[in-house]
Amino acid sequence: MQKWEKFIPLPPSTKHIYFCLSCINDFIKMEETLKIPFIKKWWISIRPFSLPASTMPVIFGTVLAVVYGKYDLNILNFVLAFFGMVILHGGANILSDIFDYKKGLDKVPSPVSGGIIRGLISVREAWIASVAMLVIGAAIGFYLTYVSGPWLLAIGLLGLFVGTFYTTDTVLAMKYHGLGDLAVFLNFGILGSLGAYYVQSGVLSWIPAIWAVPMSMLVIAILHANNWRDIQSDKAGKIFTIAALLGDKNSLRYYGLLIYGPFLVVLLLIMVPYLFLPNIAAMPFTFLITLGALPLALRLWRKALNRQNPSKPLDFIALDGATAQLNLLFGSLCTLALILYAVIHGIG
Repeated sequence: MQKWEKFIPLPPSTKHIYFCLSCINDFIKMEETLKIPFIKKWWISIRPFSLPASTMPVIFGTVLAVVYGKYDLNILNFVLAFFGMVILHGGANILSDIFDYKKGLDKVPSPVSGGIIRGLISVREAWIASVAMLVIGAAIGFYLTYVSGPWLLAIGLLGLFVGTFYTTDTVLAMKYHGLGDLAVFLNFGILGSLGAYYVQSGVLSWIPAIWAVPMSMLVIAILHANNWRDIQSDKAGKIFTIAALLGDKNSLRYYGLLIYGPFLVVLLLIMVPYLFLPNIAAMPFTFLITLGALPLALRLWRKALNRQNPSKPLDFIALDGATAQLNLLFGSLCTLALILYAVIHGIG
C-alpha cells in the first residue's frame, strides 16, 4: 500500500494514480534535501496559496469604504491593514502546522503542505516565527486602533483570539472541535472586511460584514476541501472537523452549498432590499458580475463529484488550492463590482 492510500481512498482500477501520488511524495521529500533559499522556504511555510482568503476581505472592505461610504482613502492605513493581515495569517498557518505535526496529523507531505512536514524548518524555528509574526501583526493592529478608533481593538482582539486558538493543545482548539469553519468565516471573512472598512472610516457599519458573507462562504469551502480530503487521518487523530462529522457524501453536499451558495446570497442581497426592504441598502446590481466565477465553481464541482475516479491525480488532493482560486476570482469580481459602481455613478 502506498502512503497516500491511507488518506485518499481510490478504486483499484487507478493504479497509475497510486504511482503518480508516490512520485509526488518522493519529489516533495527530495525537496527537503535540497538547498532552498531562505526567503523561499519561509514563503512555503506560510502556505501562500491561502493568503487571498484573508487579504481579499481587506481589499473589499477598503474599496467599499471609499466607493460606497465615500470616505477618503488612507493609503498608509490600507497598506498596514493588508500586510498586517498577511503577517497574522502566515503566523497562524505556521502555528497550525506546529500543532498538527505534534498530533501526528501531518506525516506525508502534499502539494499544499507547510515547511515543517517538508523538513524546511524545525519546530523550534516555527515557534519563533509564528510568535514573532503574531506579535508584529498585533503591533500593527494597535497602531491602527490608535489612528482609527477603539472599535478596531475589539475586532482585532477577537480575530487574534480566534487565530491563536484555532489549533492549540487546549479545549479551546477550534479546529479540533468542529469550530474551524466558524473560525475562518469570522477571521478571513466578515472581520477582515469590517476591520478594513473601519480603518478607513472610523465608523462601524453592518454593510461590510453582511456583504462579505459570500466571500466568507468560499473561505469555508477552502478549509472544508482540505478537511474533506483528510477525513480518515483526522478521525484517526480524534480530530472532529465538520467534514469528519458529516462523512464523505454529506461533505459533498456541504461543499456544493459553499461554492454555489455565494452566488445565491449575492442575488438575495441585491433583490430582497430592492423589492421588499427599500430602507435597507441593496447590494448594487454591478455585483451580478460575480456570476463570471460560476464556470470555475462548476469545474470544481465536477472534480468533487469525480473524487473517486479523478481525471487528473491531483484533482481531489489539491481541491483546497483550486477552491482558493475560486475565492480569489470571486473576491476580485466583488471589488471590480464596486469600482464599476463608482464609475457608473461618477464617484471619484
